[in-house]
Amino acid sequence: MAFYELRQYEIRPGKMEEWLKLMEEEIIPFQVQVGMVIAGSFRGEGDDSVYIWIRRFENEAERERLYEAVYQSEHWLTNLTDRVGACINRETIHVQRIVPTSRSVLQ
Repeated sequence: MAFYELRQYEIRPGKMEEWLKLMEEEIIPFQVQVGMVIAGSFRGEGDDSVYIWIRRFENEAERERLYEAVYQSEHWLTNLTDRVGACINRETIHVQRIVPTSRSVLQ
């Protein structure tokens, strides 16, 4: 059964614009190229410490395969991981797996 992963990050003070540039120009395109489905990307309307994004997976096996393809890749380890850590507080990452209800436009 397909599910979504709702991820909420705490952005470090003064880093929102840098984070958005990194996400929109590098991280999201890279993850899409590998096969991830990114359903949405959001920032807090009045709070620059809030960033949320949503990814869709067909099943747990696909999630595991895509996690490995992204987070164990040379590109991620060499070019992205340190830059991500400079922008977000990894200790406060909140991940919630969610499934759409029958009337959700996100299926």
